[in-house]
Amino acid sequence: MPDVQTSSPVVPSPGSRLWTAGASGGLAVLILLALAVYDPAHAAPLVGGALLVAVTTWLVANQRPVMPEGNEDSDGGTRDETRPAGPIALLEEVFETVSDPLLVVRGGEPDDMAGRRVVLANRAARDLLRIPREGAILVSALRDPALLEAVDEALFGGVSRETNFDSGGVQARHWRAMTRPLPASASETLALVRLRDETDVRRMELMRVDFLANASHELRTPLASLSGFIETLKGHAREDSVARDRFLDIMAAQAERMSRLVADLLSLSRIELNEHVPPSGHLDLGRATTDVVDALSVLTQQQGVEIEVAAPEDAVRIRGERDEIVQVIQNLIDNAIKYSPRDGRIEVDIRTGLTPAEAAASRMTGAARLPLLTPDRGEELTYAAVTVRDHGPGMSREHLPRLTERFYRVEGQKSGERPGTGLGLAIVKHIVNRHRGGLVVESVPGEGAAFTAFFPLSNRTAVTEPLTV
Repeated sequence: MPDVQTSSPVVPSPGSRLWTAGASGGLAVLILLALAVYDPAHAAPLVGGALLVAVTTWLVANQRPVMPEGNEDSDGGTRDETRPAGPIALLEEVFETVSDPLLVVRGGEPDDMAGRRVVLANRAARDLLRIPREGAILVSALRDPALLEAVDEALFGGVSRETNFDSGGVQARHWRAMTRPLPASASETLALVRLRDETDVRRMELMRVDFLANASHELRTPLASLSGFIETLKGHAREDSVARDRFLDIMAAQAERMSRLVADLLSLSRIELNEHVPPSGHLDLGRATTDVVDALSVLTQQQGVEIEVAAPEDAVRIRGERDEIVQVIQNLIDNAIKYSPRDGRIEVDIRTGLTPAEAAASRMTGAARLPLLTPDRGEELTYAAVTVRDHGPGMSREHLPRLTERFYRVEGQKSGERPGTGLGLAIVKHIVNRHRGGLVVESVPGEGAAFTAFFPLSNRTAVTEPLTV
């Protein structure tokens, strides 16, 4: 009797599971690669998307526990035996290191919004949304109605969409969300959500539009003035030396005004472009303030104004870009100089180790006070504050909310000898916002005004910076 050979169950290899789980994505990639030969420009983003869908589908199908943080990998130390090895580990690492936030969402019941759960979230998504790797409720992580609707269409309608939305807060960011259905099993529906940060693109477009609008509006008056004086000098004032010299002085002042205006507009545009990017530098706030006061000494002597600086003896180290912090202090002091009476006094006070409430507390008795900028999340941080107070005409309460608007001037307080561009406080606000700080104004008509800017303290023990502004 011949031996009967019993067949044992066939265990699919990782490679066969990859083919089975990612067949649809792989086929799409092959088709799109062929398309790329004929139309590379249009096929490139489609190939990338299909690759991402195929890899994510396979990862979900082969999901296994990941080695806890702190365990050694293949460098000779301890290794968690449950961690995927070989191709699975490689694809998990690819999923983790993609710079765009990625979410795999499980649908649950169509009428149960709380049933939408995150099956997998890569590192970028966890850092952005502050969620665990898996198990988070989708509506708690992403609250934009249009995006949630797009996810539902991918889960239950098999529809791929791209949606734009803005995150809230004072450092608002613009996102493009791409939602794609994933191959579903008999028990669940899945969708892939990919977020792409397009803040820089949007800010560049807004910067271009704003610059053209503001420049065309604000340059119209000085250009008309220059044109009028040029026509006059070419006409009946050609031989009038007294009138010629007077007109040339006015033309020089208008040209200087246009130069300052263009410089301030470009500075404001650059600051707004990077406003969502936290600063990486560190500096001594007291030293930066002293350098600004020294640099303005010639101007204060001309105006007959005295500046008194009160600062701690120890260094006040904050997180920030030195050039931008210097610009904040200089704009505030320069503004105080313009509106201080001759032989007046400007007080600059630096404090450290403050809570947000302490930093924004009133510095003038009986003053109208308004926070112009409040940090998003600041209760757990400690701040340093710089307050610049003048003893000029001050402002009434109704003017305070508009002080940081572009080109806004308080009626009846336009400076004659040193006219500004109306952009100084707008620049201050955007720089402070980029540094995750706050800005407060208070004023008493007839007694002056005080501006307080505060910034998060640095955790560094030493700061190296140049000696001059």
